[in-house]
Amino acid sequence: MTIVTFVKHVPDAEARLRAGPEGIDLDGAGFALDGMDEYGVEQALRLKEAGLAEEVVALALGPARVEAALRSALALGADRAVLLETDADLDPIAQAPALAAAVLEAGARLVLVGGKQADWDSAALGPALAEALGWPLVDWATELKLEGDDVVAVHDADDGSAAWRAPLPVVATTQQGLNEPRYPTLPNIMKAKRKPLERRALEGATSTVATVRVELPSRARRGVMLDGDVAVAARELARRLRDEAKVL
Repeated sequence: MTIVTFVKHVPDAEARLRAGPEGIDLDGAGFALDGMDEYGVEQALRLKEAGLAEEVVALALGPARVEAALRSALALGADRAVLLETDADLDPIAQAPALAAAVLEAGARLVLVGGKQADWDSAALGPALAEALGWPLVDWATELKLEGDDVVAVHDADDGSAAWRAPLPVVATTQQGLNEPRYPTLPNIMKAKRKPLERRALEGATSTVATVRVELPSRARRGVMLDGDVAVAARELARRLRDEAKVL
């Protein structure tokens, strides 16, 4: 069985970004493999190491710089990579048809997608991809295993957890708690440079979302001064935090 694991190349969590009238300025920002996608890569590798898959394919969509995320996935242990290259800023719904075609071409029966993509701050890609493929979706998995031709998964619920079973082929979205992603070793980083990475130009795709305005969020400060001695002011502060701000 072939497993496809989708990866994104997003600004590093420590990167300082600037917003302007034209959008987010990414010049000089550091980029890294999306943390949510690392759980998908790790789970695919574990399934292969358990003898439940023959091949792990890393798949990405975006500009040429996304190759770095694919090389990271290859260094972790993926067998090969495919980049659907485009400079268009496509939202998750617009990405899904092209990704679905690549998944089918790879002959995959299981697709692992990060539960939420940091660049769009969206959890739409996994469901959109499942819809485009016509496959069942197992969402926000914290446990995932294969039992015969079924995927058995668990995700957190308000009152505990919920277990799901679905027949292959399946799209599953991953999150923190599913596993502990490994670090690439130096030998594997060197091997990754020789692993196949296929680039395909993606043409004709257009976003279904238009950016109307980009601005930084602002938070107004009330600037309330509390009078009285320390004990009285402390009691009043606690009351306001509990009854008005609802943080206690």
